[in-house]
Amino acid sequence: MEAYKVLGVPDTIYYISNFITRDEEIEIISKVNNAPKPKWTQLSNRRLQNWGGVPHPNGMIAEAVPQWLRNYMDKIEMTGLFSDKTKLNHVLVNEYTPGQGIMPHLDGPLFYPTVTTISCGSDTVLNFYCSRDSSSHIHSENNKFENGDHKLNKQYSLLLERRSLLILQDDMYKKYLHGIDEVDSDVVTDSIANLKQIDGQYAIGQKLIRDIRISLTIRHVPKTSKLKLNFLR
Repeated sequence: MEAYKVLGVPDTIYYISNFITRDEEIEIISKVNNAPKPKWTQLSNRRLQNWGGVPHPNGMIAEAVPQWLRNYMDKIEMTGLFSDKTKLNHVLVNEYTPGQGIMPHLDGPLFYPTVTTISCGSDTVLNFYCSRDSSSHIHSENNKFENGDHKLNKQYSLLLERRSLLILQDDMYKKYLHGIDEVDSDVVTDSIANLKQIDGQYAIGQKLIRDIRISLTIRHVPKTSKLKLNFLR
């Protein structure tokens, strides 16, 4: 995995272009779009699906993960970043239409401190921030950063290509907020930390028009209930 480590940023970010194939990308988008309507949760700025259960401080009631998702979870586990005790058991599917994003946030303590994300359908830019106000209050991923002065200092950016895999660990998971701007397009700049590692050919100043993006955020939830439900649709 050292070959995929992003340099010039605090530990640790790994980035793999073309982690999945075009056919696998098509399969993921099709499976997500054909999921039963009750699987979708509509938020103000995007909609999402939970697979494997809904994480909760009291413990996630585990649900069986469908095999089409398990295939990609197994593929990520082959990187060697997870042990048998931290077997991946949860997938959060986010759908972003052009102009949608997510406020800067931390994923929080409900998850093992390694987060992996597969991107499908569109490229996007992910930004990392630190707070300049120690009194700031940081909410979990489905909420926003709250601060009287909103003093967020953008530190790093990554270009997430479609079909890529992103892995965050250590300080980049625990200390740096990450978010996606609510814009219709992104501009390639020299502040993008992984620009030399991506497979695509991008020029500084190039404008990338967004399409509908499906992301699979795949993680381990340590605290789960022994009751296991079976929803395999």
